[in-house]
Parts: sequence; structure tokens; C-alpha cells
Amino acid sequence: MSKVVFTMQYEIQPDYREEYLRSVKELKMLQKGEGIESYSVYEVKGKLNTFGEIIIFSDENMFDNFEDEANERIELLNSKIEEMKVPKTTKYNTLIELN
Repeated sequence: MSKVVFTMQYEIQPDYREEYLRSVKELKMLQKGEGIESYSVYEVKGKLNTFGEIIIFSDENMFDNFEDEANERIELLNSKIEEMKVPKTTKYNTLIELN
């Protein structure tokens, strides 16, 4: 099966920057799991408080079942991060590897 790359880019409200950095650090540690080949978070160069997450899944099944497998702590961190975002700044992209 083909690998899947899921990307998400968003802006964080400036007052939440330090809290966001702490939360995403913990989230990165928790996301290391079966089916996830890589989970990375980047800050967009030249755009303070704009971040991108890149998750690489080993196959489409792992991607499709990703949210079903999230534990309570991951769900809590995702909700917390969602509240820190500037509204309507989130953009998603899903790429499926060509074989």
C-alpha cells in the first residue's frame, strides 16, 4: 500500500506561544506509534507563530484509522492546541504516494 503524508498549517495566538510549544512537545512524544513513520512540527520561516505539522503514515489504512487510535491525552492536547489557534487559519493537505 501507499504511504500517506498528512500536513496541517495554522497560526497560534501570540499569547499562547509558550504554552503551545510545551503542548506540542508532549504531543510529539505521544504520537510515536505503530503505523506512524514520522511526526514533525515546524515553524514557518518568516511567519512568527505559524506552524506546520507533517505526519507520515506507513499506509492508507493507518491514516484512515489514525483518529480512532488516539488516546485520551492526545485528544486533550489536540483540543488544547485547537483553542490556541487563530480562527480560520488551519489548512490541511493529504498526499498519497504514487507507486
